[in-house]
Amino acid sequence: MDLIDKKLLFLLQTDSKKTTKELSFKLNLSVTAVYERIKKLEREGIIDKYVVLVNRSKVDKGFVVFCHLKLIQHTREFLTKFESEVVKLSEILECHHVSGDYDYILKIAVKDMEAYREFLVNKLTTLEHIGSTHSTFMISEVKYTTLIEV
Repeated sequence: MDLIDKKLLFLLQTDSKKTTKELSFKLNLSVTAVYERIKKLEREGIIDKYVVLVNRSKVDKGFVVFCHLKLIQHTREFLTKFESEVVKLSEILECHHVSGDYDYILKIAVKDMEAYREFLVNKLTTLEHIGSTHSTFMISEVKYTTLIEV
């Protein structure tokens, strides 16, 4: 990956709707060269997918919770079962297997505290092998980015 690829990735991450013509102007390359570079980055898996970022508060999902979770055991069977179930829950935006006092940290987005309680009681804690949970609520979002500098 050269400097032009890095600039191209930066431009695409800040606005993936830019046309190859717009990108070619910014990179001082032909449209065809930009197209071929994008295709190469996609083939190599550097560009994973294209998405739309939704404003959570505009769709009644502005209440963000970080839920620290412990399993009752750390066997492969328990981990696999938990992970296969947690990916099905749409309220969970992210799930990270971590080291330390907890086994997982979940990022959850719901409408409000009442909706979180409903989710916790009726969905999350019904999953097998959960030993304990600890919830932390977001007060404000200081930084949020999907930009990865390369």
